[in-house]
Amino acid sequence: MGRFFRATRPAFLSVTALAVLLGYASTVHDGYTINYLAAILTLMFALIAHAGANVINDYYDALNGCDFAESDRITPFTGGSQTIQNGFLSQKTMAIFGYLLLLSVIPAGIWLTLNSGLGLLVIGTFGLLIGWAYSAPPLKLQSRGLGEWAITAGWLLVVMGSDYVQRHAFSVTPIAVGLGYSLLVANILFINQFPDVRADTTAHKRTLVVRLGTRHARWGYLIILLLCYGWIWMAVALRLLPMYSLLATVPVLPNLLGFYLLMRHAEQPQNLTQAIKITLSCAIAHAMILTYVLVFFA
Repeated sequence: MGRFFRATRPAFLSVTALAVLLGYASTVHDGYTINYLAAILTLMFALIAHAGANVINDYYDALNGCDFAESDRITPFTGGSQTIQNGFLSQKTMAIFGYLLLLSVIPAGIWLTLNSGLGLLVIGTFGLLIGWAYSAPPLKLQSRGLGEWAITAGWLLVVMGSDYVQRHAFSVTPIAVGLGYSLLVANILFINQFPDVRADTTAHKRTLVVRLGTRHARWGYLIILLLCYGWIWMAVALRLLPMYSLLATVPVLPNLLGFYLLMRHAEQPQNLTQAIKITLSCAIAHAMILTYVLVFFA
């Protein structure tokens, strides 16, 4: 069981838990009461869907040889879980496990749809499609340099779906709440590609960093930051978010330190550990601050 759990890359599942909490905070901010049974099911199966996507990603990265070629990985952040490479589970077992995790989400999704509305079916379908298509052929979004867009859309859908389960309707509020956080999650993926660039190149996995080259790609980190924090300021200016939401932009300061470290060490993967930790911590801090503000300063 420990091997299966490790294969899900549990260290990263917190980013999905926070996206779900942001969705709940969005509904509370708009005056809705939380249905706790639906909330627990939503959280549980959002985590399972994320775990399934992680396992599927490891399976296809084993097939293309990417994770076998990994020499600059920073544990546990880059290079996958290495479950297959270390002989803990076979490729076939990983494939079966990953697809079973994704399929197990469907019954819960149907129940939640029946109790909240057909809109959730649309959100869930696109969410699962992105989780699968991120790594799996024929789409292989990450290998086509579209991974950051897929991650942004995927985590925004988590926020929207969690909100929809409670609200039973579409709203602009979860988009205002979740877009900045989704961009920060995409930045985690983005910086994680730098230590993987040699292995990705060897495996012909054409991520955005591989396509641009490390020297040019490092500026993408700053662009994503500007999009995220610029969106928060715009959402406040448009009164989509309360003024106190600007507190969620405070993590921009350590984020800029992460950018500085990336600028210095983009071609020295062994020196990027601190920058990766900062990027992950800032995404978590942003979500926690914004959740608190929406719930207690609504």
